[in-house]
Amino acid sequence: MAALELRHLRYLLAVAEHGNFTRAAEELHISQPTLSQQVKQLERTLGVQLLDRTGRTVRLTDAGAVYAEHARRALRDLAAAERAVHDVTDLSRGHLRLGVTPTFTAYLIGPLTAELHARHPGIGLTLTELPQDRIEAALLADGLDLGIAFAGPHPPSVTATALFTETLSLVTGAAHPRETPPGRLPVRALEDERLALLSGDFATREHIDAYLARHGVRPRIAVEANSIQALTEIVRRTPLATVLPDAVTHDHPHLTPVPLDPPLPSRTVTLLHREGAYRSAAARAFTALTHDLVRARGYAPPP
Repeated sequence: MAALELRHLRYLLAVAEHGNFTRAAEELHISQPTLSQQVKQLERTLGVQLLDRTGRTVRLTDAGAVYAEHARRALRDLAAAERAVHDVTDLSRGHLRLGVTPTFTAYLIGPLTAELHARHPGIGLTLTELPQDRIEAALLADGLDLGIAFAGPHPPSVTATALFTETLSLVTGAAHPRETPPGRLPVRALEDERLALLSGDFATREHIDAYLARHGVRPRIAVEANSIQALTEIVRRTPLATVLPDAVTHDHPHLTPVPLDPPLPSRTVTLLHREGAYRSAAARAFTALTHDLVRARGYAPPP
């Protein structure tokens, strides 16, 4: 495939994505007339109209939609081929693109990155924090090599490998007015607590809210935060309590997990990849060290 043809594909996809020649040209750093001329040249080469320019928004024609689907696949496969050529099996160099859901940055990503650097210092890491559905979409679009998220319904082409079971508890700090009771704390007692919780855009908060609603508990929420680090600092320094994965407290000796009765439902943490995608040496090495680290830290095995 000639370089000119590759440029044609990228130009067409940019116009289709923006629905506008001007915005697509700005993204591509070329002039709008040049972009329009190049797309028309592609249409002349194929002998078919790819774009409907008659409305306020430029749209793909039926033929254009079919062509764009194949163009995206071709560019994705070409990018994978380039990575394969540059992949070094001795791991002296390489690169890994990893997506994680937000709570894992609080307790898992630090140890994983440290282990990756200790074992394979030549491997670069691009880490992106995303909601789970966007991780899956990025895997399918070849924007990520691996993802760390939770078990659940996944798109057909996304494969999930179970890593460990994540449990959650009430968490208190030294400034909490009540001593930690023996055994488990009844869920009803949460109505007597003033809580600091993750904001509603976290899947963990949805998990907590569903648990509280199921048991008819109306929490007194004093603080909402979109950062686990903020929550741990707040709970450490105030009488407020929170609800977090138990693994977070492993690295915070000033925090005390208080198991609830009945317990919050556990979740299975998984490593995600696209089925049939090229598995680089870096991705294979990261997968192996992830399983090693999970065992070394004593996380509960998956069901």
